[in-house]
Amino acid sequence: MIDWPNVTESGYEELGQNPEELQRSTCVLGFFPVIYYSILLCVGVPVNILTAVALSRLACRTKKALYYYLLAVTGSDILSQLFIIFVGFLLETAVFHRDVPALLLHSVSAAEFAANHASIWSTVPLTVDRYVALCHPLLHRQISYPARARRIIAAVLMLSLLSGVPFFWWSDMWRNSHPPTALDTVLIWTHVTIIYFLPCSIFLVLNSLIIHTLRVRQRQQRFEDDCASKLAPPRRLGKTTAMLLAITSVFSVLWAPRTVVVIYHLYVSSVHSDWRVHLAYDLSNMLAMLNTAVNFFLYCFVSKPFRGAVREVVLLKGGPLYPRRAMPPQHAPTNASISSLYSGNNKRSQRDSAPLSPHGARKPS
Repeated sequence: MIDWPNVTESGYEELGQNPEELQRSTCVLGFFPVIYYSILLCVGVPVNILTAVALSRLACRTKKALYYYLLAVTGSDILSQLFIIFVGFLLETAVFHRDVPALLLHSVSAAEFAANHASIWSTVPLTVDRYVALCHPLLHRQISYPARARRIIAAVLMLSLLSGVPFFWWSDMWRNSHPPTALDTVLIWTHVTIIYFLPCSIFLVLNSLIIHTLRVRQRQQRFEDDCASKLAPPRRLGKTTAMLLAITSVFSVLWAPRTVVVIYHLYVSSVHSDWRVHLAYDLSNMLAMLNTAVNFFLYCFVSKPFRGAVREVVLLKGGPLYPRRAMPPQHAPTNASISSLYSGNNKRSQRDSAPLSPHGARKPS
């Protein structure tokens, strides 16, 4: 899906190029992308595996749909790192210099797009779940549970896999010297719509509604009397909502440059012919792939339960995976009379059944 050119072409290959290939833009960054993606892969994959283990423990303990959605995002990030960074960048380009069968190149391209779509669209159900939880809490209790979350995640992954199939015909932006064709235009606009415009529009609308709802509730509670404020504690921006806003904001920032460069390549200047567009495309790809490795640090910064789960995994502490069954709470106002009657009857039965001691027995009058 994301390519950069072969910078190790030999001299005799260069002599055999046609004039259009001789005008091909050079890779200004040299081998820096190889070093960058190697570090990103060596750091990102272990960090995401640690994140997946910690989220799995939290999902088993709490039975909350939230952690299943976060687990789906983490799994999709791992797939993106393996297919896009490891297979696409390092193996195909840096090691084999894309000297592999064309069928394999196109098949890997479709897999890269599918993993990329899954990584991005796994965040959409998370955003919808948080919106329903904050704006429609009663409805959230009815529709948000682990089984439904697993079905939604399976549907998102299946749709992401199917959406990658058309990109089997994605053209090599680095090596194609001809202007973009009609098929290239359709695929590029489909790509930027799926990976940026559509999900960012959903994030913007739902996050705006969440923030607006919280502000309205805070404004209303300022005019409530003391009794009402005691019955309804003030709502503020919770840590889960803050984490959601951080995830979607980081995604929007890191993927924006690549979206702009791809559209610029389509209508203004080609990556193949302009070294400045080539450089911008390299840097935008690096920023976009950075998004697959930053969520762990966002979770650690915001979520105390996640930090505790990570600490248990790192220190190899085998805490309980499933929640313990707690005794039902006893409400003092309703159970006071029952407990007092029970204790009174218990004491009376013990007094009646206990044998009288010879010293304590009264003589009949």
